[in-house]
Amino acid sequence: MWIDREFYTSHIDDGEKLSKMRRLIDKMQIVLDNHSIEATDFLDPYERYLGKSILNRFDEIEYLECGGYEDAERKIIVIYQSYMRKEDIPIRLSLLKIDGDLDNMSHRDYLGAILNLGIERNKVGDILVNSDCGFVIVKDSMADFIKYNLKKIGKKNIHVNSVGWGDIVIPETQYREIKEFISSLRLDTVISAAYNLSRKDSMDIVKSGDVKVNWNWTDKPSLELEVGDTISVRGYGRFILYDIEGMSKKGKLRCIIRILM
Repeated sequence: MWIDREFYTSHIDDGEKLSKMRRLIDKMQIVLDNHSIEATDFLDPYERYLGKSILNRFDEIEYLECGGYEDAERKIIVIYQSYMRKEDIPIRLSLLKIDGDLDNMSHRDYLGAILNLGIERNKVGDILVNSDCGFVIVKDSMADFIKYNLKKIGKKNIHVNSVGWGDIVIPETQYREIKEFISSLRLDTVISAAYNLSRKDSMDIVKSGDVKVNWNWTDKPSLELEVGDTISVRGYGRFILYDIEGMSKKGKLRCIIRILM
């Protein structure tokens, strides 16, 4: 059975995501041809949505999503033939614990140190930052390389060890909550409220291609958001349109925005 990559990816405009979905289809083809088990690199939620929309069209194929813990943001997709038992599918992920003088170190510090080793972002899953240690989820194939080469985060000396999944400590999500009255749920309007920007500035940011909604790039300022949407703005950070509490007498919406720290 031959899978037509162009047919199943013709609706994807984003070049990076198109490349990832073509690689996913290549792995599907290997599974069908060789009766093997294949795994993608780590994918964000929108990439997994795209991938599953392709995978679900094939009765001969089954798949698992794995990120090390249930609510992981970044996960791999493990692909196998439908006659195989789910219980027999190996999940080749490793958990690395990072110890050291890590006060005030951010997710960006951890990620920067790992990428400086020459590792691509899609080879690394979630990075969990706690006050006294951090955890990094990677494929088994990357674990030893990171253990033996990651010596510093920032200017701090650190130690990296493989640990069991029972040792994982998932930090509480830190956020700053604001409540604002807004005229609509347009993307540029909500960004203006979240970061105290002018409407023109927020519109320009969106049009410049610096915004993701639910991990999908968009350049449409008029895009209507929904409660629960996650918005990432390059240079500013990420926030969640958490709730709409009601409407003012003048018809404005009272929204709750959680800006992730």
